[in-house]
Amino acid sequence: MSLPAVLLENALAWRHHLHQHPELGYQEQQTSDLVAEVLTQAGLQVFRGLAGTGVIGTLENGPGPVIGLRADMDALPITEKGDAPWKSATPGVMHGCGHDGHTAILLAAACQLAATRRFSGTVHFLFQPAEENLGGARKMVEEGLFSRFPMDAVYAMHNWPGLPVGTLAVNPDTMMASLDSFEITLCGKSCHAAMPESGADPMVVAAELILALQTIPSRRLSPLSSAVVSVTQIHGGEAINVIPEQIVLRGTVRCLKTDVRDRVRGLIEDFVTTLPRPFGVSGEIHWYPGYPVTANHAAPAARVRDAAMQMLGEQQVHWQVNPSMASEDFACMLEACPGAYFWLGADGATPSAPLHNAKYDFNDALLPIGISFWQTLVESVLPQREGRS
Repeated sequence: MSLPAVLLENALAWRHHLHQHPELGYQEQQTSDLVAEVLTQAGLQVFRGLAGTGVIGTLENGPGPVIGLRADMDALPITEKGDAPWKSATPGVMHGCGHDGHTAILLAAACQLAATRRFSGTVHFLFQPAEENLGGARKMVEEGLFSRFPMDAVYAMHNWPGLPVGTLAVNPDTMMASLDSFEITLCGKSCHAAMPESGADPMVVAAELILALQTIPSRRLSPLSSAVVSVTQIHGGEAINVIPEQIVLRGTVRCLKTDVRDRVRGLIEDFVTTLPRPFGVSGEIHWYPGYPVTANHAAPAARVRDAAMQMLGEQQVHWQVNPSMASEDFACMLEACPGAYFWLGADGATPSAPLHNAKYDFNDALLPIGISFWQTLVESVLPQREGRS
């Protein structure tokens, strides 16, 4: 599919500008200003303020189905180590996940579809804030995204290091794991480190508990049930010769199925309340529910697959791939509306740095592929009509 040279030039300029001026979740003021300006100039109806900095551009082109295409806009709290001319100019903040590229692709796709209009129906272009850990998708849904903008289906893409440029991966079901965080507090009795028998040591319990939690995926679940339990922080103690009264553990849980997620949560709670007792220590847990499982709906996923085969060729489309244990808040939109989430390969001749890495940079070779794919998907999902030349 041939795209106008000026459109590709603009997409590249937007991508580099966004990369150089990254903004954290719910702080995407300059980003949303740029998005709103471009959409307005392209002739779309523009709505702002959903989830604070969210922007929605609506392109109506006669009667027909209504779909949504989503891009995430926020950056990460990482100090960039790359050396590109468009390197982040904001200390401690960078686009380490490619949201700058996702935004530029969807902006260009909106401009292209507004210019060609070879479809009948409505497309909502959803520019979402705060995907990284802050639940921007959930907030958009809670603030009425699908009641104010009813849709038959919603779609989202993500660049994916590890897959070659020119490939696309999509599943008819699970793509990404759920995310939950926890904080465990162990309370014992402080005493002199030389006289441990006079106290109740929560440090020993913390060591036992960390190891015990690892038996949940390996011994309490079927080998066919994927789950990850990771304790990532331990806090406690002040003096080297004092057994502390309290230890705090923090970590995350990732699961690929909702029933496994519920079971793992129950098992962790059992360990936290029962394991400390013989040591004279009490344990309690506080959960911070994150994102549900990113589970595609079969029919929209099949539409993505078919559009990808049409554009890229059958050999370039990966169907029923292994899901990722990483998480994605687009899952909250998929809970509220049928849709599909898919990956675009990001590895060129030189493999991409991993997502969330300080040396990561979005592969600009993906810009024309992503733009063309959004156009192909819209024109294949919505009824065809004679467009503009």
